[in-house]
Amino acid sequence: MTSLEQYLGSLSDKRVGVIGAGVSNMPLIRMLRAAGVQVTVHDQKDPTELGDGYATLATLGVDFVLGEHYLDALNEDVIFRTPGVHPGLLEAARALGSEITSEMELFFAACPCPIIGITGSDGKTTTTTLVSEILKHAGYTVHLGGNIGTPLLPRVSEMKENDLAVVELSSFQLMGMKHSPHIAAITNLTPNHLDYHKDFDEYVQAKTAIYRNQGENDRLILNLDDEVTRSLHASGNLFCTSKKQELANGVFLKDEIIYIAENGVRRELMAAGDIRIPGAHNVYNMMMAAAVVQGYASDDDIRAVATTFGGVEHRIEFVREKDGVKYYNDSIASSPTRTIAGLESFQQKVILIAGGYDKHIPYDVLGEPICQHVKTLIVTGATAPKIRDCVLAVGGEHPPVLEVENLETAVREAAAQAQPGDIVIMSPASASFDRFKNFMERGKLFKSLVNAL
Repeated sequence: MTSLEQYLGSLSDKRVGVIGAGVSNMPLIRMLRAAGVQVTVHDQKDPTELGDGYATLATLGVDFVLGEHYLDALNEDVIFRTPGVHPGLLEAARALGSEITSEMELFFAACPCPIIGITGSDGKTTTTTLVSEILKHAGYTVHLGGNIGTPLLPRVSEMKENDLAVVELSSFQLMGMKHSPHIAAITNLTPNHLDYHKDFDEYVQAKTAIYRNQGENDRLILNLDDEVTRSLHASGNLFCTSKKQELANGVFLKDEIIYIAENGVRRELMAAGDIRIPGAHNVYNMMMAAAVVQGYASDDDIRAVATTFGGVEHRIEFVREKDGVKYYNDSIASSPTRTIAGLESFQQKVILIAGGYDKHIPYDVLGEPICQHVKTLIVTGATAPKIRDCVLAVGGEHPPVLEVENLETAVREAAAQAQPGDIVIMSPASASFDRFKNFMERGKLFKSLVNAL
């Protein structure tokens, strides 16, 4: 009997609550009901808003607590928290004796193969994908998922001991986690999601849960060039990355050559200029991926992927060239630091489309880079005034700032402003939730609008 089967069996006489009736929780609910577990689904939406999902769940025989007060009646023995619900909202249930867990926590407990977990404010999706591609090139069966979009729990039964699970983890998923991956990596930590976390310290505490329960045989990879991650202390073995200093144990850059060092002995990996995906931040991502796969993949495997991997959708993704103007989709850029990295990827000044949902994070850091790298700024959405003001606050010259109603108008205005040889990039520096379900939906609309020009 597997550990997952044992766990599901232990729930046979318990009442289980699942918060959130979205697609990501559906496999969990199916699994619980297949094991005969009594399940109550709590969701803020009503049956009409849930649509086909409500009928599917009803067929499975679950109970429902729906609507505005969906969290008021939480009293089940075990409650699976959806990442979007802050653990603080569940303290009353915990005080009554409920065990609070999550789909990701259960996956960590049940997974039969080593887990590689990657988090950070910027670059985690590209780094996670690079790690997966390198390990596949090395011959492993890799299970890629987590925050990157694929629930892994339903695939536990397919996993073998010699496989590898590569998991992107958000701060939402990591809050309260009691398990840590065998290899953990933190790309960097900058203010983000402060509409969810009460402050930056809580955000950092959530992120650092990725390594808090590591043992002496586990490994943590940190970016020593980031002020916050540089101050962290490993529970297991520490392996680092840096562009600014030579390392005895880690991956570092010197004279535009990437080196790998182990116990003070270095070897040359590759020239940074040979990495196919553009941008200085992608050199960091590649170095982080190279550090993560040590012991699992060869340098040849790393080089093979670095020189051929074209990037992840919505991350400085080339859309098309029209009338001599190149258009790029960087919808993943939901924070100022990500947009700064995108702007620094180009050798020339660009036309920037920015703005979106306000996560209550500071934008002052964005003013100077926009003045340095942008020829025309087009802003829209809730953060438009913040981005505009941070640019106008910079002394000296600054680019013209156009505030428009929506993305459709922004694309039309960008096309009208652009001249042959220009670059237009949508890099919002903001989340998408003001007008879109997620950054993918925003990116797809941008590409559709550009292709329709």
